[in-house]
Amino acid sequence: DGKIFVLDVAQAVRVRTGETNEDAV
Repeated sequence: DGKIFVLDVAQAVRVRTGETNEDAV
């Protein structure tokens, strides 16, 4: 659960910055 929460937060931050998972990788 903790890992999932962290991933959700990280994804939300990326969306805010306008970055997608593909760009991050």
